Amino acid sequence: MSSITIYIDADACPVKDEVYKVAIRTQAKVILVANQYINIPLNPLFEMNVVKGSFDAADDWIVEHIDARSVVITADILLADRCIKKQARVLGHKGSEFNEDNIGSAIAQRELMENLRHMGENRGGPAPMQKKDRSQFLAKLDQIIQDLKRKS
Repeated sequence: MSSITIYIDADACPVKDEVYKVAIRTQAKVILVANQYINIPLNPLFEMNVVKGSFDAADDWIVEHIDARSVVITADILLADRCIKKQARVLGHKGSEFNEDNIGSAIAQRELMENLRHMGENRGGPAPMQKKDRSQFLAKLDQIIQDLKRKS
């Protein structure tokens, strides 16, 4: 059985350090995917993959490489939807897991917020990361990895 791999949509990911800690403890492989090089710790478990091309090149690369033993870390709702369809587990930066039950409402919320921005009604972005968000992220990532290990 293949090992667990964590894919990070890395361009704007605020929880890379948390992923590294969990990966070292659980011996999960981590692949960071971005449009430009990002410094990563020297560890054979960690790999940096720079993709060139279209706006969605990193997303396309991730979707092409994942499977049911993959965990994808992203805040990109449309990427999350594509990954769920390939049976990967998907975790947002603040510790909320995207799945078949909640991705539809997340996409609808995204579209609503986009429409409000276009109409000039909503000028704010997401709330900044809090300490509790990082704790929730760590707990959920650990739970997902343990679930995947039990299934193998």
